[in-house]
Amino acid sequence: MGKGSNVQKAQAARERNQKKMGKSPEERKAAADKAAKDGQAFMCTVCRQTFMVNVKLSLLHGHAVNKHPDKTPSVCFTALVGYDPNGPAPAAAAATAAPKPKKKKEKKEDDLSSLLDAGLSMGKKKKK
Repeated sequence: MGKGSNVQKAQAARERNQKKMGKSPEERKAAADKAAKDGQAFMCTVCRQTFMVNVKLSLLHGHAVNKHPDKTPSVCFTALVGYDPNGPAPAAAAATAAPKPKKKKEKKEDDLSSLLDAGLSMGKKKKK
């Protein structure tokens, strides 16, 4: 073993120690900013309540109907413009609209004679 092995060991040790230390301050700040942005993705314009980025439109509609019955849901959330609570869910509508046809795979029969004709052998020949 030459000098290279010690260099590799030192590099591996550096990487292990870096993993133990965790995130850098810049990475932590970026993650916190992203979490804050995702946490306030939807905001009710009437009461200023915030909702996460992954909230369903039905929950936003429920908030608008229950908390602000005198307002229309589209006034509370701009994402609800054109939303129909009695209509099918967007994912369900897309699934029923265009079903994907299944592809059938043809079975290939193994024909050893064609392999032998191509010049391949069945195995090693024993020497006598």
